[in-house]
Amino acid sequence: MPNLSFQIEGAEAAKRSATPEIVFKLQITNSIPSETIHSVALRGQVQLEVTRRPYSTMDQGRLHDLFSDPTRWSKTLRNFLWTHINLNVPAFQGSTLASLPVQCTFDFNVAATKYFYGLEDGDVPLCLMFSGTVFYYTQGDGRMMVAPIPWDKEARFNLPVKVWREMMDIYYPNSAWLCLRRDVFERLYEYKTKHGIPTWEQALETILRAEEMVRE
Repeated sequence: MPNLSFQIEGAEAAKRSATPEIVFKLQITNSIPSETIHSVALRGQVQLEVTRRPYSTMDQGRLHDLFSDPTRWSKTLRNFLWTHINLNVPAFQGSTLASLPVQCTFDFNVAATKYFYGLEDGDVPLCLMFSGTVFYYTQGDGRMMVAPIPWDKEARFNLPVKVWREMMDIYYPNSAWLCLRRDVFERLYEYKTKHGIPTWEQALETILRAEEMVRE
């Protein structure tokens, strides 16, 4: 029966995709090199192991919305789920290098987006936890068999923050994406129309300047 191990060899921003993606280079190795793997239906999840890296003063300020004040980080700083993954791996013997696409979002209502955006530089420690099903041929009579992939199969990888930033620059050059509740959007739209403001950026800048003047 196959015994698969997993290792991430690298990651890069996908340049030709309908949605923002980071593509991980996933090395899959079977402990029985002569065994023929027909296919692998791989699934799992990617965890952000946020407790495994240091944070600068600037990082702490930008992550306040996510983890609160740094004085409380001993309680609030916890690893959390980034996303789920699914991948169909074709036939191989011994080992294979597969491309594992992970879809990303620039929605600031999503905790992972807030986390990546809040980091100045460095790496993001990841833990990819795998499960799924492997289809293989027996070495004796060549029958196709099916075996589960146990949940203890993992791969750790330090994803450079610059890879995430490069990806977002490809899909959202010099821009950010913000999702608003419908009633809030209607109020902002009414304000923009009433004051004859041509762009959304100018409308928000007008509101922000007014807030700054009140503070002064």
